[in-house]
Amino acid sequence: MPRKRHVDAESAQSTAEHSLPPSVQAAEHSARNPVASKSRPKTRSFVGAYDEQDPAAGRSADLVPSRAAHEEAFDAALRPRSFDEYIGQRRVVDNLKVFVEAARRRGEALDHVLFCGPPGLGKTTLAHLIAASLGVTLRPVGAPAIDHKGTLASYLTSLGQRDVLFIDEIHRLAPVVEEYLYPAMEDYRIEIPVGEGPAAQLIHMTLPRFTLVGATTRTGLLTSPLRDRFGIVLRLDYYSPVELAEIARRSALRLHVPISDAACHTIGQRARGTPRIANRLLRRVRDFAEVEQNGFIDEPHCGKWLDRLGVDKLGLDDMDRALLRTVIERFDGGPVGIESLAAAVSEESDTLEDVYEPYLIQEGFLTRTPRGRVATRRAYQHLGLPDPVTPPAASQQRLF
Repeated sequence: MPRKRHVDAESAQSTAEHSLPPSVQAAEHSARNPVASKSRPKTRSFVGAYDEQDPAAGRSADLVPSRAAHEEAFDAALRPRSFDEYIGQRRVVDNLKVFVEAARRRGEALDHVLFCGPPGLGKTTLAHLIAASLGVTLRPVGAPAIDHKGTLASYLTSLGQRDVLFIDEIHRLAPVVEEYLYPAMEDYRIEIPVGEGPAAQLIHMTLPRFTLVGATTRTGLLTSPLRDRFGIVLRLDYYSPVELAEIARRSALRLHVPISDAACHTIGQRARGTPRIANRLLRRVRDFAEVEQNGFIDEPHCGKWLDRLGVDKLGLDDMDRALLRTVIERFDGGPVGIESLAAAVSEESDTLEDVYEPYLIQEGFLTRTPRGRVATRRAYQHLGLPDPVTPPAASQQRLF
């Protein structure tokens, strides 16, 4: 059976570097070769920027995102490179540091890890930190890309001792592929069929002890046999505005974008508790700052730019407000079924349940009832609508 070739981590990094602009490639090369960078003139220091003499600046101190052709190439540079740099999720990170350090001291593979939680909270970042702390190779793959058992076998046979296989959205694995994964997780072996018909044989192949790291945004869709095979199950929660403000500040430092503390606090308040959204808002605000404010992000300009993006003070965007207005104005505040609500706002019901509803429910704008979704009093107040009028309770007639 032909084995699928995998790109090594170093070659993948080299490919990503070649996709960057020449100026950024030179900056990355200078950061890895400090001797060659001594002759480079030093940049002006300002509040919110890395000093080139600061060792904490790391190799990404000279990133110039305004010259990047693809912003995705910089997302990896914004990720922390150690558990100490990770902001937020203190309970999860502290426990994970203990598990990783214990496995490293014993020279064993870490138990299989499952990360649960909404998208954008750092599940992929933690998988990279696990591999970096163990000093092993990380093999990332999305569950939809593993379409049959042969693809999974090619990934498993390419792993080295104590390597990490990261499967994102693991709840989307096909049932046949998931069952094929069970013996690999428990006994570190797989069976490869050779031939067809009555003459077919099974070749038992032993796998090196590896660590499977799974990430899912829909814990309820995981089957019990798969969920029970993970020795470490960790759930990530939404971040506080203070933590998101610190993430925005560090991202701005690495992107060489000057920003005030008040602007960081504004971004943290409007990032919906998600670091990915905070970094996205920072990049968009940076665009406004470069065109209208000489590149400096401060208040009250940051709040005005976020208002122009449709993001209000509580992090609600245009779709969130349209959803709440639909429930209030078209369905008298609810209850309304998810299918009717999806048809009214011209959106898929799965998108409403996975993307918009979790934050609205967490912030108290929407509630779920057995009869459907109901807008709360806070939703009326936030949209500037009069409070709902509670109908008087009808007197119950006597039966006899």
